[in-house]
Amino acid sequence: MFKSRKKRSLPELNTTSTADISFMLLIFFLVTSSMDSDEGLARQLPTPEDPTEEQELVVKKRNVLLLALDAADRLTCNGDSTDAAQLAGRVADFVANAAADPELPELSERDVHLLGRCKVSDRHVIFLRVDPAASYNAYFEMQNAILAGYNQLRDALAQSRFGHAYAQCNAEQRDAVAMVYPQRISEEIGNRQLE
Repeated sequence: MFKSRKKRSLPELNTTSTADISFMLLIFFLVTSSMDSDEGLARQLPTPEDPTEEQELVVKKRNVLLLALDAADRLTCNGDSTDAAQLAGRVADFVANAAADPELPELSERDVHLLGRCKVSDRHVIFLRVDPAASYNAYFEMQNAILAGYNQLRDALAQSRFGHAYAQCNAEQRDAVAMVYPQRISEEIGNRQLE
């Protein structure tokens, strides 16, 4: 009455190419996806020197903008209390010295490639004195404000001379603008001084 059915075996799946396909998909996603990269602060550290051969550099008071960040995250600029929002403007005014103020940094006359004869702000120094107990947030706000001041000057010069923002300049134009407004930052953390 009842016939017993034969059990059919299912054919096995061929998975030989699965590893190849997985590898190709992995490569595809690695190549096409963008990886976030952290950007740091552009600073040139001094070369290691013999500690016995310390050289004292004499800088005129008018050429130095002293920024101090204390343990309570209070920021001062040449002894006056300030905040990060105001600091960018103060840095830009200090570095540019557009009115040739005798209290602000000296400017030099130089021939700059692509720009001709220009007044160059190459004698100023922004000196940072940071308490080791200051918060990272306050420190980086200060650094960003300093860079914003430089970028403000560089953008204005690039816009007037090349007709576009500093970020859109080619390497040769960026070098010319950076020669007029070089970043000159010296930093002291605790008792250690970095340039």
